[in-house]
Amino acid sequence: MSTNNFKTQIRKGLIEFCVLQIISRGEVYTTDIILELQKSKIIVVEGTLYPLLNRLKSSNYVNYSWQESKQGPPRKYYVLTKEGVDHLKELHLSWIEVDKAVKKIINTKK
Repeated sequence: MSTNNFKTQIRKGLIEFCVLQIISRGEVYTTDIILELQKSKIIVVEGTLYPLLNRLKSSNYVNYSWQESKQGPPRKYYVLTKEGVDHLKELHLSWIEVDKAVKKIINTKK
């Protein structure tokens, strides 16, 4: 596996966790999610994000509301549901476990 492929696979695995984390801070517009992910070097395009948001909505982890925009048509703003908050907590615990395990392996000396 190439380094680029490795990075891509890790990012794909973390995207749901990162998107839920961003939404957990309060109402957020899709473009804002994309910009934050890009700033964090977790590059995502709309074609990746919209299906994920639809899946999160279907799983009842997020809800959205339409809000008028001064710059065009109404926009969807996403928020976490109670189930989404619980799911995010579980993902966070999983991340801590994986992070600890990897650090333990990296820091093990022969």
